[in-house]
Amino acid sequence: MNALWYYVIGFIVVWVLAYLLKDKYNITMDGIVLMLKTDKLKNVIDRIANACPRFWKWYMNISIPVGIFLIILMVVSLVWSIQLMFETPTVSLILPGVDIPGSPIYIPFASGLIALATVLIIHEGGHGILSRVEGISVDSVGLLLFAIIPGAFVEPNQDEIDKANGISKLRIYFAGPMFNVGLAIIALLVVAGIGGFLATENVYTTDGMEISSVVPASPAEGILSDGMVITQVNNQTTLNTTSYTKAVNNTHIGDNLTIATNSGTYNVVTGSNPNNSTRPYIGIRTQEHKIVSPEAREKYGTILPAILSQLEELFSMIFFLNLAVGTFNLLPMKPLDGGLILEELINIKIRPDRRKQFNDTLNHYTRKLPMNMRCWISRRFNTVLNFISHHEISEKKSGVMIRTISSIIMVIIVMLLIYGLVPGLLDLL
Repeated sequence: MNALWYYVIGFIVVWVLAYLLKDKYNITMDGIVLMLKTDKLKNVIDRIANACPRFWKWYMNISIPVGIFLIILMVVSLVWSIQLMFETPTVSLILPGVDIPGSPIYIPFASGLIALATVLIIHEGGHGILSRVEGISVDSVGLLLFAIIPGAFVEPNQDEIDKANGISKLRIYFAGPMFNVGLAIIALLVVAGIGGFLATENVYTTDGMEISSVVPASPAEGILSDGMVITQVNNQTTLNTTSYTKAVNNTHIGDNLTIATNSGTYNVVTGSNPNNSTRPYIGIRTQEHKIVSPEAREKYGTILPAILSQLEELFSMIFFLNLAVGTFNLLPMKPLDGGLILEELINIKIRPDRRKQFNDTLNHYTRKLPMNMRCWISRRFNTVLNFISHHEISEKKSGVMIRTISSIIMVIIVMLLIYGLVPGLLDLL
């Protein structure tokens, strides 16, 4: 069944239940968004924030310069994407289980949906935790469904945020994206651990390339199907990714490929890629078909390797989606977190009392460095503070700057989405 039907069926079931139970469970319906508000999650956020407030502030103090670097990196990457736009799409919508022709990525349905839920919950939870650490109350918190995509929401008191100092605001604004980045790093370590164990123990061997997805409206649709294991392409053996890539790279548009699989031999005529008419296109996504080696089967059985393999895929998705969505949110455009961060940085005012606090914080984190290095860092730091204090920007000018930057970035993203998605969507019609 096409994954879009799962979304349609799930949407109908969930929304019917939400309508029937909205009065009993405090469910609100706003457009295509369902929200379940609860005080229990407020208590959870309070407990997490109060358990180790110094750690959260320490984490965010480190995250702020890292986050600023990521903001710059994201802007550079976005500009670079314009140059690559006519060669290959670099931006795509993330919808687990839905394969759009020509899209650079495909997210499996089950693991993708779970991973996407962690993105939203961790992101909003980060904002809530740092709000409480900074002494700002949370007006509401709960679970939500955006159509059928699960997530969470946290609404700190805006009046209290407006009265907070600049560093507190930056910690709160950076919290969501940097909590995503932190979870991505943890997930990457888990993937590395599982992968390292599977590799060192020689748990798996490969016997071909498994088709994980046949792209709709592609040359392979109706000929090949999910789950088939490709062993040869035009009589070239394809037992792993390297040999498969070599075989496919030797093809051209219009070639009649003979593809041998565990279900038989099929012929597919290559077409042109929806996003680059000069490149051949089969329309399948593949991964190495792994089977448990005889030695590992005798030592570990088949259940443990299967569980580890599924966990590896799940944490790979958690890593990818948290890193992708977290860094995307750092783009300096409103209403993304990056836009709020840029606005706060532009409007920052260096008062004498705050300068002393900044220097005290710097001295605290550099106290173990050699004295000459500490002095060099302090001089450069105060040079930056002097520049900011002598070039303060009025709120009116900063508002114009933020709107202009946001508009430019939005135009670029729309261009990339149109080029990356429209040709594929047209093929589906």
